[in-house]
Amino acid sequence: MSAPKAMRPDPNDPTRPRRGLTEQDLAMRPTVFRDDLLAGHTLLISGGGSGVGKAAAFLAARLGANVAICGRNQDKLDRTQADIHAATGREIFTRAMTIREPEAVEALIGAVHDRFGQIDTIVNNAGGQFPQDAIDFSRKGWLAVIDTNLNGTWWMMQEAARRWRADGKPGNIINIVANVERGMPQAAHTCAARAGVIYLSKTLATEWAPFDIRINCIGPGVIETEGFGVYPEEALQRFHQANPMKRKGNAWDVAEQIAYLASPAARFINGDLIIIDGGQAQWGVVWPAGMPDYFNEGGAA
Repeated sequence: MSAPKAMRPDPNDPTRPRRGLTEQDLAMRPTVFRDDLLAGHTLLISGGGSGVGKAAAFLAARLGANVAICGRNQDKLDRTQADIHAATGREIFTRAMTIREPEAVEALIGAVHDRFGQIDTIVNNAGGQFPQDAIDFSRKGWLAVIDTNLNGTWWMMQEAARRWRADGKPGNIINIVANVERGMPQAAHTCAARAGVIYLSKTLATEWAPFDIRINCIGPGVIETEGFGVYPEEALQRFHQANPMKRKGNAWDVAEQIAYLASPAARFINGDLIIIDGGQAQWGVVWPAGMPDYFNEGGAA
């Protein structure tokens, strides 16, 4: 039996270029929203120490929200907390934990309630995956991605909904997923998990409507963040070619959509999937480990 192909570079390799928005970008980047749009609103954002989660936390704080973030790396959370305080003067809540553990999720949501008195919006952004041909997945690798991206999201959703139901208060859930309509070659594990979250969300948007809980998903396409470090450099060279605009999005593109769904303007949006991909769904396929020769004939997308 042949050995699995190596597809995962070291994400901390200092020789590779830094990708994603800087803290100065996040602090100063223009937004279409008024400064007090989310004043008095509390958002809990998982995976808030980097990438889309960090951008969403920055923007929410700039718009006047109470912000809580969680993630597995306390150093990243601390840096985000300090950066947001320097930019806005606001103190955000942080907690290092894993959403894979339902007891940790329960404690997190309780602690955010204790700090701010309520949670208005949960942003399920935490997740992770790695590029690999599905036939070579280890059992551990498959379970790790499913447990974080599907089960962890579920624990966050259920615990928040139980608290909203008990308190008799409305709730809002925003799940960051992926564009799975045409599949995700070399990322079958996260494709399966994200598809599960999408249809779980559509189901619960109906089931939990009597509690005035809204649930929507955002499916980003090629969004350039620090997370690009898990993909080989040769694969990254063609990521932007997989959409007809032939460019990459950035974390701010997603953060502004999160702010919109958290705002009163989205009060009648429920059970939806909003795709932010530059038209990729109509155009091409991203190969996160590099396009196989089999598909790379005659300039195929």
